[in-house]
Amino acid sequence: MFKKFGKDSISGQSLVKSSQQRAIRQKIADQYPGLIDVLDELIPKKAPIVVIKCQDALSIVSVNNMMLFFNHFDGPFFPTLRLLHQYPDILPRYQVDKGAIKFVIAGASIMCPGLTSKGASMAEGVAAETPVAIYAEGKQHALGVGLTKMSTEDIRRINKDVGVENMHCLYDGLWAETK
Repeated sequence: MFKKFGKDSISGQSLVKSSQQRAIRQKIADQYPGLIDVLDELIPKKAPIVVIKCQDALSIVSVNNMMLFFNHFDGPFFPTLRLLHQYPDILPRYQVDKGAIKFVIAGASIMCPGLTSKGASMAEGVAAETPVAIYAEGKQHALGVGLTKMSTEDIRRINKDVGVENMHCLYDGLWAETK
């Protein structure tokens, strides 16, 4: 999604009204209950929230010049990798084996066999269309943020096709812009 993302991908940005700010904060709080204790620190109530509109119906939530979350077509909010590295427990954890690292960093979707092989693991009970953190065997920090295409049980049972769509990964355009 962010392979070719850069300043030229941004079509506009706007300061959101206080009612929209409350709605964004509430949606993020509902989606990420693990962030409730630090939500006031991440998105202070009085701090202006800027929504950056990008090509392909992509929106990025920025607070104090820090890109924190993004969503596509008003879908679920995804944390940026930099935020995920600060708060690693906000998303269910999916781990790929060492052989998949270069493909994940290149932006490839994660195939079911890459999640069921030796060295890989998945959080239990994750439904389809759920944001997940993508880790790699032997690595401490997440390599990417993805959206499940099948439930954990279906990934194990079917074991073919795309299991997780890669939404944002290390070294993509959003990673470069959030430094």
